[in-house]
Amino acid sequence: MSSRIYVLNGPNLDLLGEREPQIYGTQSLADVEKLCLSVAQRYGAQLLFRQTNAEHEMIAWLHEARRAAGIVINPAGFAYHAVAVLDALRACECPIIEVHISNLYRREEHWRQHSLSAAAATGVITGLGIEGYRLALEYLLLRHTAAHP
Repeated sequence: MSSRIYVLNGPNLDLLGEREPQIYGTQSLADVEKLCLSVAQRYGAQLLFRQTNAEHEMIAWLHEARRAAGIVINPAGFAYHAVAVLDALRACECPIIEVHISNLYRREEHWRQHSLSAAAATGVITGLGIEGYRLALEYLLLRHTAAHP
């Protein structure tokens, strides 16, 4: 198993900070990446941070990450409909933390309150803004450090 952590972001997160700031906040995806890199640096971990609007690209990245130390994924819209992403997550041999910036359960649209991909996750963090990424990385890196002293 590698010491690499993947942080994978789904559709429309490239517009983070601009799109619906009342729901997702004003911080950009670059701010999220900076936060994640600072956590990884504290642990001396290698971080791969990516975003895509294409389902096939997300699936390819998940195949690449199968044996990583862990995956943090914000599937965004893929959470609600992408069975192929769920299948790719299930093929992973590492811990997976699903992160959602907004609280799915407080969203008005009923269909947003369910995540297909959560069925393959070790844990889910929802509604804590971009701090959810930091918490997910801390968990994965502490777990990895404990398993590989």
